[in-house]
Amino acid sequence: MLLGYARVSKADGSQTVDLQRDALVLAGVAADRLYMDEASGKKDDRPGLEACLKALREGDVLAIWKLDRLGRDLRHLVNTVYDLTKRGVGLRVLTGQGANIDTTTANGRLVFGIFAALAEFERELIIERTKAGLASARARGRKGGRKHKMTTAKIRYIQSSMGRPETNVGDLCQELGISRQTLYRYVDPTGQIRPDGEKLLARKSI
Repeated sequence: MLLGYARVSKADGSQTVDLQRDALVLAGVAADRLYMDEASGKKDDRPGLEACLKALREGDVLAIWKLDRLGRDLRHLVNTVYDLTKRGVGLRVLTGQGANIDTTTANGRLVFGIFAALAEFERELIIERTKAGLASARARGRKGGRKHKMTTAKIRYIQSSMGRPETNVGDLCQELGISRQTLYRYVDPTGQIRPDGEKLLARKSI
């Protein structure tokens, strides 16, 4: 089954979703299987995307107009597609720089692999700069870093909550005192543990 997601950057009427909607319908997405948001790409609260990700099932394909419609940044985009791939869901990009991406094909998976490698490269650079900054701070007698906002108890609670359809992610984040970005760093929209969550649980169990 083909589902579509569209997003415009402003909710003030200066942009419309018509162009994306028409392209997705032309690509074969049924009108009742289109999910839309009017929000900034950097904004965590995107109910349309959350609903779309929950609706996808194994064997489905998610169609988007351009890559920047889906992810807040490269790392978020890669993590989202990684989660979809684990669930057996494909991604198809209709236009823009990612128009060759169709993870249901070998060539499309190869192209997306390049994006994943770039995200990993970006992550390693951030880690390297962070370590260098901490080492410099320690040399000056200061200790860097801060406590994790996420705990093992919170992860387990999120897992059980995400499995219930009545769960509101915004309310859940407010209850736990974390942002959506923090939540999705450790747990995906279906309640499955992500690599960062697995690392935290393993570290706490030692």
